[in-house]
Amino acid sequence: MIRVFLVDDHRLFRVALRRLLDTLKGIQIVGEADSGESAVSQVRELRPNIVLMDICMPGIGGIEATRRITRMELDIKVIAVTACEENPFPVQVLRAGALGYLTKGIAADELSTAIRRVFLGKRYLSTEIAQELAVNAFEDSPDSPFAQLSSREMQVMMMVVSCQKVNDISSDLHLSPKTVNSYRYRIFEKLNVSSDVELALMAVRHGMIGAQANGFAR
Repeated sequence: MIRVFLVDDHRLFRVALRRLLDTLKGIQIVGEADSGESAVSQVRELRPNIVLMDICMPGIGGIEATRRITRMELDIKVIAVTACEENPFPVQVLRAGALGYLTKGIAADELSTAIRRVFLGKRYLSTEIAQELAVNAFEDSPDSPFAQLSSREMQVMMMVVSCQKVNDISSDLHLSPKTVNSYRYRIFEKLNVSSDVELALMAVRHGMIGAQANGFAR
């Protein structure tokens, strides 16, 4: 049996995903979490073979959770299952250690194929993601200005635009407040913005966050 752990902050999606997985032979669901923090804690104890990970969640989110899980040296493999299809999300998640990247519109047979291939240590990307990465590889400049951020800068950026305070980010990422602010100002410089508000507005324009969820209008 392939032991699978589910991570998504939307309960209805977890229920739907669990029902879909229950139809697949040789796959056992061993647990679920609604945040990256909870996932890291439970995965360390349950030691599943595969983690199906959402990306955009409150707290540390899916990218940082993926990084922490894949560095546990427990041979736990991560597949992103997310609505975040455009760059820089795929690149950042793969850099964090994920072996698979799927969109939430995936069919049961493709999900089964992805889980079994990643279980064997192979990569699996849905067709849309593979095409996105292939196109960007041949372009002179990235479509999204956020593509120039490092993985850590991307993580801090997502937490800042989700209205998390510096001290909370510091605690969640195990960094000093001074280091978090250093990342903030480096992000401002790279993206040519001067405040958290400008950063959030840019993130909304490029589809990095939802406008309604963060109180901004498109």
